[in-house]
Amino acid sequence: MNYNQNRKLSQITPSTLIVGIDIAKDKHVARAQDDRGYEFGKRLIFENRVHGFEQLLDWVSRLQKDYDKTTVIFGAEPTGHYWLSLAYYLIAQKYNFVLVNPMHVKKSKEFDDNSPTKNDTKDARVIAQLVKDGRYSVPNLLEGIYAELREGIKLRDQLTKQLMIIEGRIQNNIQRYFPEFNDVFKDWDGKTAFFTLQEFPFPSDIRDMTPEEVLDRWKTVVKRGVGIKRATKLVEKAQKSIGIEIGLRFAKKELHSLLDQYELYRDQLEELDQEIAELMNDIPGAKEIMAIKGLGVTTVATFFSEVGDLMKYDHPQQVVNMAGLSLREHSSGKFKGQTKITKRGRKKLRKALYLAVRPLVASNPTFKALHTYYTKRPDRPLKKQQSLIALCGKLVRVLFTMGQKQCEFDGSKLLKGIPPNETLLAA
Repeated sequence: MNYNQNRKLSQITPSTLIVGIDIAKDKHVARAQDDRGYEFGKRLIFENRVHGFEQLLDWVSRLQKDYDKTTVIFGAEPTGHYWLSLAYYLIAQKYNFVLVNPMHVKKSKEFDDNSPTKNDTKDARVIAQLVKDGRYSVPNLLEGIYAELREGIKLRDQLTKQLMIIEGRIQNNIQRYFPEFNDVFKDWDGKTAFFTLQEFPFPSDIRDMTPEEVLDRWKTVVKRGVGIKRATKLVEKAQKSIGIEIGLRFAKKELHSLLDQYELYRDQLEELDQEIAELMNDIPGAKEIMAIKGLGVTTVATFFSEVGDLMKYDHPQQVVNMAGLSLREHSSGKFKGQTKITKRGRKKLRKALYLAVRPLVASNPTFKALHTYYTKRPDRPLKKQQSLIALCGKLVRVLFTMGQKQCEFDGSKLLKGIPPNETLLAA
């Protein structure tokens, strides 16, 4: 951590022009200063358009010439997605672009004027000061296949969320108008159940039908797995249903609309999963990682969509920090508080790692052995949840090594520190 901070500070020299930019939706505000905090010129307000970006570079060029500055570093606060266009533009122009934590801006805004006042001009100044002190981070802007993968995973999450919403609405419709439907069919989205919801979803549609008629309709789409027994049960449930009997016309329209949306999103999700799987074939190390028992394509794709190219990292701890899995502890004098993870990082990456570790502990012998050792070791045993978090860090290191070296998974290396009797116990 100290080395990283020193390296950041080393980029700020007397010949560096520091530009702090407060990001907004339509117009940004920029202020410039030197390495000691001496401000140059007045603020610049420029639009979030290409002519605004060109205006910013012209303004910076004049300041460089007037104050004899050879290098420029731009710092910004990541406000929503509005900073991305400016970031890609400046990086394409070979400028240094860094980000400051919004929480740091909020907590340090009173240093200069001892006032909690907040405005765009003041924030731009605070951002420049934070950059001067080396309190910034380099954004992880993905390119090429990794950028495509991030957009693909983003779209997948949206489709999955929409499917969950639609599924809930379909269940709501069933519970209101034909609650006994779930007594007949275990899953409403099974082939026979789905056809029933499309053709005769309500008790009033079924009461006048015989079991034989219901079965004949089913046989048009399903050849095996259904019989007269289930058809009879459906008719009996419909005759004694407690479902609502009013508003059926538009309730049926609602259900048909939801079923159509469900099919559309489901087909789109299946097609997207195939494209993501094909994309993973071009990522170094992905094939070896997906061969680990317990890891799926979606989990590995989510990991790479968050971290990008692993060759750009120097140490796996950087990925651990990015996920917010680094440890924190409150201690003072003789008091020593509990150790917890910081959760300061990419929430989606942290969630993906946690969801990946759970099936690994259940099905992968290596991670199962580690989990057993962590929770049952005589010296400082961990709780189950603590063990899973610790294994998330282990998983990051495994993925990091395999991604950089494109090597196969060797579980014996992870079990080196475990006594043989603990390994046998877990197996």
